[in-house]
This record gives sequence, structure tokens and C-alpha cells, in this order.
Amino acid sequence: MTKPFVAVLMGSDSDLPTMQATLDVLKTFGIQYEAKVTSAHRTPAATHAYVHDAEERGCKVFICAAGLAAHLAGAVAGITTRPVIGVPVDCGPLQGHDALLSTVMMPGGVPVATVAIGSAGAKNAGYLAAQMLAVGDDALALAVKEERAKSAEAVQAKDAKLQEKLANA
Repeated sequence: MTKPFVAVLMGSDSDLPTMQATLDVLKTFGIQYEAKVTSAHRTPAATHAYVHDAEERGCKVFICAAGLAAHLAGAVAGITTRPVIGVPVDCGPLQGHDALLSTVMMPGGVPVATVAIGSAGAKNAGYLAAQMLAVGDDALALAVKEERAKSAEAVQAKDAKLQEKLANA
């Protein structure tokens, strides 16, 4: 039996700098992933074949990043019933707003969980995939919970430094 993995699909290799945040989060949790450039428009047959193959090999979540027309997440969601997370990439003349609308406006029954535009969304896509996988993995659920607690502690430490700075001003 193969270990579950996340497929991270990008519409272009230029999406990698944004999507590196996703890969980093997945690595943090020890989640196996595959990253691939594929296009809903330019390589639709290859995209279709990859999604089916990935499912057969144990893919549990698809994360799809695209800018401009941003149909990759929707195209993948139309092929699979696995969870699909869409990351609108902040590029083009509208800086990702067009990608956001293309990703979030899916017809009823074909959901795409859409995160924020750009690198914050890419980071959240990794965390959301981890949370989805954690539903069936208690060790991963604990790791996600601990990571969230570390994040809260970092905010509290920043506040303590601010309060000290203000008190000494």
C-alpha cells in the first residue's frame, strides 16, 4: 500500500516561487507530495491522465495553482472527487483578482476550496491539505495542532516585545 500524498499542480513553472510556500508547509509535516506543471488549456489530456493516475497511486488532495484564467483547479475538480484546493496566483494585469474569481466561482456540486491570492494562499493551501489528511491521521492532527500553538506563541512573544518597547518609550 502506498502512502497518501498531495499533488501540487501549477499552470506554469513561473508559479513555483509562489507555490514554494505550499511545498515548505507539506515538508514541515512530512507529507509526501508531487509537484507538476500541467495546463487546463494547453495540456488537457495530460492533466486528465495525471489526475486519474495520481488517484490510483494514492493522491488524497490536489492543490492547483494558476493565474489569469485560472481554470486548472476547476478542471481538476471536474475530474476527481478528491478535495481540490485552488490557489489564485497574483500575476497579470489584475494581480490575481481574475484568478480568484475563476477559482472560487464553481458550479454547485463541483467544489474547489479557494484560498487567498498569492503566497499567503499558497501557505494556507499546504495547511489546509494537512488538516484534510489529519482527519484520518491522529499523529498528523497532533502535529498540526502543535504548529498552530507555536504560531500563537510567536504572536504572543511579539506582543510582549511591543509592550516592553512601549513601556520604555
